[in-house]
Amino acid sequence: MTNFHEAEHIQMLRETLLRFIEKEMPLDLVRKWDRDNHFPREVHAKLAALGLMGLTVPEEYGGGGRDVRATIMAIELLCGRSMAVGGPYIQSACYAGLNLAEVGSERQKAELLPRVVEEGMIFAYGISEPDVGADVASVRTTGRVEGDRLIVNGSKRFCSGATIASYIYTLVRTGPREDRHRNLTLVLIPSDADGITFEAQDALGLKGTGTYDVTFADVSVPLANVVGEEAGFNNAWTMLVGPGLDIEKMEVAAMALGIASAAVEEAWAYAQERVQFGKPISAFQSVRHMLAEARTKLHACRAVTYQAADALDRAEDASLETSMAKLFVCQTAQEIVLACQQVLGAYGYIKEFDMERHVRDILVMPILGGSSAIQKNNICNMLKLRK
Repeated sequence: MTNFHEAEHIQMLRETLLRFIEKEMPLDLVRKWDRDNHFPREVHAKLAALGLMGLTVPEEYGGGGRDVRATIMAIELLCGRSMAVGGPYIQSACYAGLNLAEVGSERQKAELLPRVVEEGMIFAYGISEPDVGADVASVRTTGRVEGDRLIVNGSKRFCSGATIASYIYTLVRTGPREDRHRNLTLVLIPSDADGITFEAQDALGLKGTGTYDVTFADVSVPLANVVGEEAGFNNAWTMLVGPGLDIEKMEVAAMALGIASAAVEEAWAYAQERVQFGKPISAFQSVRHMLAEARTKLHACRAVTYQAADALDRAEDASLETSMAKLFVCQTAQEIVLACQQVLGAYGYIKEFDMERHVRDILVMPILGGSSAIQKNNICNMLKLRK
């Protein structure tokens, strides 16, 4: 199938990454990482050595310059093999690299972006709370200024990779709740700071990074850790709804695309190997039709994903396209994976086969990064549908 006119440097990167996956991420290890909920930090470090984290970092800080198309391609391939590697890659290249490049202060960029490129430094998101999901302007975690320090109190939920991250990219309220959108601040909180406690959540899928409730009890960080420093204080809302939000939607679409791709490949191979009634099940029309639909839907998902990524690389306003991509790809990828599970029959339901992992991982994709309902609202609002 076409790769939609990939530039030569992306084709070369794709080939390099495929070789890396085969060598460093064999399926027996992938299954073990999933089973043990293990983050293979040594593989993450090798990805950094390849220069993969530099795809979101400007050249002056050691990166290769922002390349959304290449980043999305990397996410698709890595997540298609293992979320234990693909998830942390996103947390390094995007949560850390992309956000710092877009909204960090000059000092923060100079100090931290080289670490993203060279070390694969990881950020975890501390945005959601027990009572706050999509309505992020209602966060209750507070940041109180005392001298040159910010004292943080509160709790965050669904904080993936919190214990493997160097910093938790945390949204706090730094003023009265009544002025919801103006009194919000993003702060970098070291994951080993005094006063932080972690409580693991036993999630169905996305194994490898761990998902946590994180509690801050009088956690003290320098004011210099405010993202953007002085310019970022009480200014987090504009940072959250800026261009980074569009790429976050694309990150999740690429994750879903990768998982669906892996499911199709497994079902395609299985259908030709599994023999019933004297012939491979790929000979039966019902199975052939399921696989034909899966391939077609996958092709459409890839086209939508990369069209939106190309628009972002051209610095176009692509908020509508990214919301459509996130909605369509995540929902359609879920349909693809569940259909592929049916091709495997009962074998698609047991851990001996990778399909069982793909099913667990795909189920959350319409929820992550702004749910399907949120994307539908966004699409109607951007197209000015009458209320």
